[in-house]
Amino acid sequence: MLRDWLRLIRVPNVFTAMADVVMGFFFVTPAAALDARAGLTLGLLVVASSLLYSAGMVLNDVYDHEEDSRDRPDRPLPSGHIALVVARRLGFGLLAGGMATALLASFVAGHDGPWICAASLSVLVVGYDAFLKRTFAGPIALGGCRAINVLLGMSVAATWQRDGVQVAAVIGLFIVGVSVMARPEARRDDRPAMTTRLLVLLGVVLMMAAVGALWWLPDWRPILVQNPVWRGIVGLLAVLVAWRCARAVVDPAPAVLQRTVGQSIRSLVVLDAVITAAVAGLVPGVAVLALLVPNLILSRWFYST
Repeated sequence: MLRDWLRLIRVPNVFTAMADVVMGFFFVTPAAALDARAGLTLGLLVVASSLLYSAGMVLNDVYDHEEDSRDRPDRPLPSGHIALVVARRLGFGLLAGGMATALLASFVAGHDGPWICAASLSVLVVGYDAFLKRTFAGPIALGGCRAINVLLGMSVAATWQRDGVQVAAVIGLFIVGVSVMARPEARRDDRPAMTTRLLVLLGVVLMMAAVGALWWLPDWRPILVQNPVWRGIVGLLAVLVAWRCARAVVDPAPAVLQRTVGQSIRSLVVLDAVITAAVAGLVPGVAVLALLVPNLILSRWFYST
């Protein structure tokens, strides 16, 4: 039974949501300023993000129950291992828990930023799962969820910073690309092979554009890495994204797409870690990168998409 619940929330991916929040936190908080109050706020934001992400995954399967019954009968809800009504209650309960935790973080931080971000994220999560997923706005909504998740980490600061919003938009654009690439696999329709390849290629281009946008990070704010070194790192990351997705462009079979999408979501942790190291130092960057370890371990037993 526990295994079914962990499958339902896509447990490996929860750590990618944590990475977004930790990166956002250190983007606006110097590592030297991490006192007990800031640490408590960070912990609460990580918990809130994890609950909200898990809620999104559960409600995704709740609203996809009919489609999954036809195309993915082995998943926890269509297989009957978890009752649909129980999953629905769990999904909305996790949303409520995430918002309550964010409200507590707002109390500790002394302003409404965390609560506002959590409430906005909850609305967008339900909107995506229930209405937007199968529309052209679906990938944009999903990218918006990730961008707000980054802003949730940044909400520890009393005021919004333009460079923070720009970095959140980069992460959001990356997920828009992943979502576009995943659409042929997720919908399992009868698109012509060329159309499928074009969708996958468009997704890869958007992901590379997101990574490439970080070229200008030193223009947005001072970083701890020399500009030529940073831009070399960005170029390498863009090449790696293209390399890891190349097979899906050539052969967009469902199994290949599913594996590539999982790897792309996982690469968010690396992207977050690189940004964190650039703006806050090596130790916070390594702390974010460490979240890749449970993700990789759990991915052996649980699917990510």
